[in-house]
Amino acid sequence: MIENSEDISSEGTTPAAAVHRVVVVGGGFAGLRAAQRLGRAQVEVTLIDRRNFHLFQPLTYQVATGALSAGDVAYPLRALFKSVPNVRVLMAEVCGFDLHAREVSLGPIGEVQAPPAVCYDTLIVAAGSSYSYFGHEEWRAHAAEVKSLESAITVRSRILRAFERAEIAVDRNDREAEMTFVVVGGGPTGVEMAGQIGELARDTLRCDFRSIDPTGTRVLLVEGGDRLLQSFPASLSRKAARSLQRIGVTPQLGRPVVKIDADSVTLGAGDGSRERIACKTVIWAAGVRASGLASMLGELAGAELDRAGRVTVQRDLTLAGHPEVIVLGDMVSVRDADGQPRALPGLAPVAIQQGHYAARLVQDRLTGDSTPPFKYRDKGNVATIGRGRAVADLGFARLSGPAAWAIWLVVHIWYLMGFQSRLLVITQWVLSFFTHGRSSRLIADNLPSDTWARAGGAVE
Repeated sequence: MIENSEDISSEGTTPAAAVHRVVVVGGGFAGLRAAQRLGRAQVEVTLIDRRNFHLFQPLTYQVATGALSAGDVAYPLRALFKSVPNVRVLMAEVCGFDLHAREVSLGPIGEVQAPPAVCYDTLIVAAGSSYSYFGHEEWRAHAAEVKSLESAITVRSRILRAFERAEIAVDRNDREAEMTFVVVGGGPTGVEMAGQIGELARDTLRCDFRSIDPTGTRVLLVEGGDRLLQSFPASLSRKAARSLQRIGVTPQLGRPVVKIDADSVTLGAGDGSRERIACKTVIWAAGVRASGLASMLGELAGAELDRAGRVTVQRDLTLAGHPEVIVLGDMVSVRDADGQPRALPGLAPVAIQQGHYAARLVQDRLTGDSTPPFKYRDKGNVATIGRGRAVADLGFARLSGPAAWAIWLVVHIWYLMGFQSRLLVITQWVLSFFTHGRSSRLIADNLPSDTWARAGGAVE
């Protein structure tokens, strides 16, 4: 086994039997970009993920509201690397790490078996994060999130079922509860999700039912802080709130959630009062917690963990005491020039830049070159509210309306994987813009496959 990156011959190349082995955990933005860059290097790369696809997470909320299908935002990992012979893809569960033996322990995914362990010379871990329910795990059963593809499909079915139940409801209160949707979290995901539900009800579904009027749907966007989009300038937050109100979304600011059950959400207020809101569909978009692999690495290396479970890494994104372990993305806090941990925004550009940096770090070590500390280059932030509505903070300019929406479109198409995905998404967006339609309004999350076979249909 190569014990470190200094085990290189004097000619600057490694013997055929001692190629540097890089294991990448996670096929998200950070892990994928690291693997892609290293695919052109003289190393052997093993990319491990629980799924067989890369998910374009910024658009999962559009799957949840029927604007896009699952295949539009997911791309098979093996297809991405089919022409890269030094990259191997494994579908497996990471169960543990042996930092001294330099091994990653693996487990099966369902019926897909995995080797018990893989060895590495460099380990890159980019396992991402999940939503945090702030210590109320019982809320998870009633408030679904849209961070994964599976959960987005579940949310889509819940939203559409609510309208179906409202259509046949006899009691007025039951009907109003079905047509009330609560989105928890006033960040970009919450704003985008609430806006899409508002447009779904008022544009797409307005003529689809006979007993109900979908334009009367109530959409509440709950935020415990004093404004939406707190990572944006206050002026853009106000513009986003006004745009949401125009499509029927009501922001609830300074209203923390104190209880969620199957039939209602209870909100608090600054004066200590509480309000119970009858609703059947709650979507969670508030707060994240790092993957459990972050705490696992932190305990093994004695590294610091923050309240969100992020492990603290050095300025070059390596684990303290283990320079061969590089940790990226939502699961890390990075020490600044003063040695203080700093959590970077949980955005795709951050993860992409860190993935590129990790690949460069590996290559520089193999060639004996030095690598400067990682530095995030903030290129701005965008959030869409609805059709033709968005806000964009570009640093040098603050935009809203159609101009910001056009920037949002370009940025998301640019970061999508694969020409086919880009073409399909552009086509869907153009059709939706002019027709106000959504082609993926399917309730298909838990139907048995033989049901579709008997009906002569197919699950997307």
